[in-house]
Amino acid sequence: MSAIKHVASPLASQTLLDGQLTRPVAGVKPIRLLPWLQVVKIGGRSIMDRGPQAILPMVEEIHSLLPEHRLLILTGAGVRARHLYSVGLDLGLPVGSLAPLAASEAGQNGHILAAMLAPDGVSYIEHPTIANQLAIHLTAARAVVGSAFPPYHHHEFPGSRLPIHRADTGAFLVADALGAAGLTIVEDVDGVYSADPNGAGGDKATFVPETSAAELAGTAGTLPFDRALVEVMATARHIERVQVVNGLVPGRLTAALRGEHVGTIVHTGARRN
Repeated sequence: MSAIKHVASPLASQTLLDGQLTRPVAGVKPIRLLPWLQVVKIGGRSIMDRGPQAILPMVEEIHSLLPEHRLLILTGAGVRARHLYSVGLDLGLPVGSLAPLAASEAGQNGHILAAMLAPDGVSYIEHPTIANQLAIHLTAARAVVGSAFPPYHHHEFPGSRLPIHRADTGAFLVADALGAAGLTIVEDVDGVYSADPNGAGGDKATFVPETSAAELAGTAGTLPFDRALVEVMATARHIERVQVVNGLVPGRLTAALRGEHVGTIVHTGARRN
């Protein structure tokens, strides 16, 4: 009878919950899989819901950017997702059932945007393809489009009646996992304000050109992105900063991808080695 073969590894015979055992490995910064990739999140309510007057200029700007960058464009959900939430809550659906319903609307927005960019070879791809075959798609085309919602779906955290991990959080998690060059969030405001500029008393809101996730965690005001994004920024491994820009102003996305400060820069918890 042949002897049993063992893999020589300290992780083979011990629990992975042992912090002292995993610390030497967990403390090493993982490699960047796609360091040349720029991730762009397009707001569903702020951009896609506005129709041709917002979508067509954005499509034209993305078209002009393709020779300079390889892009993963992720779309969020809009007002239709809010209708889904309303009906779902009335029916008593759990948060894990509401998450994929909203994600389907984000995907529909992605299909619309990809169709408009189809002459440039851009197509819509699903989450499994983004996870496993993104590199080969970006070898064939300069950009692809996907849904920004994270695929938690029925595994969404049950601590809230509405899904807390939405499009902004999903875009950041993908960008950080891939080790992308950067993440730009495209909304309908110039960035972060001290209060909601479109709400009551918005005329008194002041623009915040630069801040950090740690600073935002201590505030209770309205943000132009998901509140859960602040939490995941704290544990970032690659993405050191995120810029929020106004997609209704032509050229803002182009400037942001070229490294210019044209919105609000939010620093994460990631640090250079």
